[in-house]
Amino acid sequence: MVHQHSSQSRLSPSSDTEDMVIVLAPRLAHFAGVARTEHVTRAAQELQVPQSTLSRAMVRLEQDLGVDLFARHGRTLSLTPAGRTFLGSVERALAEIGRAAEEVRADADPATGKVAFGFLHTMGAETVPGLLQAFRTDHPRIRFSLVQNYGEAMLEKLRAGELDLCLTSPVPDAPGLVARRLDEQKLRLVVPADHRLAGRRRIRLAEAAEETFVTLEPGYGLRRITDHLCEEAGFRPRTAFEGEETETLRGLVAAGLGVALLPPPTVPRPGVVELTITGQRAVREIGVAWLEDRPDTPPVAAFKRFLLSRRGSLLPD
Repeated sequence: MVHQHSSQSRLSPSSDTEDMVIVLAPRLAHFAGVARTEHVTRAAQELQVPQSTLSRAMVRLEQDLGVDLFARHGRTLSLTPAGRTFLGSVERALAEIGRAAEEVRADADPATGKVAFGFLHTMGAETVPGLLQAFRTDHPRIRFSLVQNYGEAMLEKLRAGELDLCLTSPVPDAPGLVARRLDEQKLRLVVPADHRLAGRRRIRLAEAAEETFVTLEPGYGLRRITDHLCEEAGFRPRTAFEGEETETLRGLVAAGLGVALLPPPTVPRPGVVELTITGQRAVREIGVAWLEDRPDTPPVAAFKRFLLSRRGSLLPD
């Protein structure tokens, strides 16, 4: 049986996919219900919608597609070949939507939800494991997706919605972000053990003006801090090597390839001496950042409160 439909209510062949989804999506569950029962009255009872509403929705769906999905036999229906093809795709789409809904509900669950948390590489060995251990004392089943990266890359992930919170340095001051200072690390001038300055305990950074430096790559927060402190001390550092990890820089220093401004190591490294800097405030501030207008799920809110409670005691002594 072939039905003629008004061409004015159909989606045109040139309609883009987004327009088609907007038109069709609200009717897909109703279509699946009618297709399953092959009876509008029974489907209306199961779906708890008026029969007249459901009948009109099916007619409109066929008009929008420009295809007959059902063959009518009195009060009963049967799927046409096109209807069967469409039903298979609709059922897969509805199942995928169901899985997505279950996933986001699970991630937002106060007891077992998930936090996407980013942090600097230098905080991965000791600081973050200690924080997570302390947090899970009261929230033992909350899950974490952990991302280690440099500051700017984490802020990009934050803006893209890939992270809920991140620990970074310097503490950002940018539109759309909220940031809170939590702690600071003193930076030291790290020199080879056989260096001319290795016998010192303290040093003014200006005394290293003629040294060759090894630094992190441009874009890293510690690189900006290094450049700023050297400029403040009256010189521009001569950079021989650029890297992505502070412990790699320590290795380069131990090999006699330069000096570096670095936070304290997790484990003391042989072959280097770490000198306290005097005459200027040589520190790296650590803060937590999040998107300004994005609502928190309960697990994210709980972890945010926990981090803010650690102001001044975030970093191990």
